[in-house]
Amino acid sequence: MLSLLRNTFVTVVFLLFVPLHPLPAQALRDGDNIVPNPGFERYASPPVGWSYKGAFFGQVVKYWFSATTASPDVYGPGVKVPQDWAEKGFGDQLTHGGRSMAGLTLYGCTNGKPHCREYVEIQLAEPLVPGQMYLVEFWVAPLQRSLLIDHIGALFSETRIERQSDELLLFNPQFQANAIVETPSGKWKKLSGQFQASNAAEYLLIGNFTEDKDTRTKSPRDDSFNYAYYYVDDILVKKIPPFISVPVKPDDLTRQPLEEGTAIRLKDIYFEFDKHELMPRSYVELHKLLGILRENPNMRIQITGHTDNYGRPEYNKYLSRKRAKSVVLFLLENGISAGRLKYSGEGEAKPIAPNDTEEGRFRNRRVEFVVLKR
Repeated sequence: MLSLLRNTFVTVVFLLFVPLHPLPAQALRDGDNIVPNPGFERYASPPVGWSYKGAFFGQVVKYWFSATTASPDVYGPGVKVPQDWAEKGFGDQLTHGGRSMAGLTLYGCTNGKPHCREYVEIQLAEPLVPGQMYLVEFWVAPLQRSLLIDHIGALFSETRIERQSDELLLFNPQFQANAIVETPSGKWKKLSGQFQASNAAEYLLIGNFTEDKDTRTKSPRDDSFNYAYYYVDDILVKKIPPFISVPVKPDDLTRQPLEEGTAIRLKDIYFEFDKHELMPRSYVELHKLLGILRENPNMRIQITGHTDNYGRPEYNKYLSRKRAKSVVLFLLENGISAGRLKYSGEGEAKPIAPNDTEEGRFRNRRVEFVVLKR
């Protein structure tokens, strides 16, 4: 599953921990950037040591992850690149904005380079609206001795792409650079384009989705490496006017009958693995619940968390209660009085599907609310 060695570059990690600040939970407006943590500035935990595992990127950078077992690199404050890699120029680049950036290998499979394709992936703060025009842009800068290439692109996917190898992902991205991307040494270049959404994609990937033989290259200097490596920073995806109204589905939360004693599932509520912090995608549904409570000022509800049966029952109950509490805290922070809210955690005690399949376990990992008083 994991390739533990590579002989060309390593994952740069932070020597200083940047404090974690809560992500603003305001409702998104048309024209807002829907990429959470677009400049890789927020971290899930203090980076420790060096890693060659794809999972490491997601353990360090908040909300981002590697789509394969290849390991994108992360650069930030206090990074000290080991001597042998510093001599190759890794870490010399200044960020485009803020204090952090990512680094990706985008070409070199035919030369036998381990981890010859790397991708960063993130769940968008809201799904794309089919038929809506979008702007996508991000900034890139090549490593000084990197080969220069075209086909650096952005792919939007309805489901998360999660491969258990360091393979090349062959897709047709909605946007890609059709010319070789080159800049003066140390300078950044903005890659930008427009596309019309064909589906309600939820995930964004940045990388090269083309085989080596179909990727054009240019060697900028005599001592260039035989692979391409680019830094990436400041990613933007937003709607372009005119804005299309999002159709309301029959099972939308705002269309559910609010009957006392009936459990209503909150759809699309996401938490980080084994944690209780809400992911940005959750706020779409939570703002609908917030609207319902504001429209019904006498309503009192109870939020209940549930898990699958993975792990110890007592821990699952603890985790489910903490997740329910996170929803309550969101409502409190947005003006709902504490007297209208209760919360509890059932853990794995009340499944709604068998736990012997991933689909069943996914259904069981849920947050519901019950109307206590209308």
